[in-house]
Amino acid sequence: MSLADATDPFVQFQTWFAEAEATEVNDANAMSVATVGENGRPSLRILLLKGFDQRGFAFFTNMQSRKGDQLAANAVAALTFHWKSLRRQVRIEGLVELVTPQEADEYFASRPRGSQIGAWASQQSRPLDKRETLEAAIREVEARYEGQPVPRPPHWSGYRVVPDYIEFWQDREFRLHDRIVFTRTNGEWAKQRFYP
Repeated sequence: MSLADATDPFVQFQTWFAEAEATEVNDANAMSVATVGENGRPSLRILLLKGFDQRGFAFFTNMQSRKGDQLAANAVAALTFHWKSLRRQVRIEGLVELVTPQEADEYFASRPRGSQIGAWASQQSRPLDKRETLEAAIREVEARYEGQPVPRPPHWSGYRVVPDYIEFWQDREFRLHDRIVFTRTNGEWAKQRFYP
């Protein structure tokens, strides 16, 4: 299916994402995630997409992190995927909601044990006096859950970006790129081609 023929942005994303997984050397699911700080300035970082469907695009994190604080204050985000080997990018904007506790539990249980322990030990985005302090916290959590499953911390969950804007960008010669934008109003998607 060509980009020009796309009618459903989620189907188009699935197609491009599958191609990226087959061609990108590392982390085809890496995305830039922009949130809005308390001062109105954008804040940007790279995260990994952990799931997507017709509801939106999900990632998981410490809710007490800087991004968690920003999303609690202003529940909007923008995502960008850049697949250099394919010369493509996808931009997504929308409101943000928490995933269900069941979704968060299921994803947390699928993580490596070291990552589970790290979610308890790390006070993400808070000042750290020295590496040894973090390492001591890791040892304490390891001892606390020795021989048993590590439960999901209450401050750790997932967010879903519920898109109302999805732009597909395909590089073309002489910078005459293809840009197809889907916008959602009242649950319906409209498609528009844009100048490069």
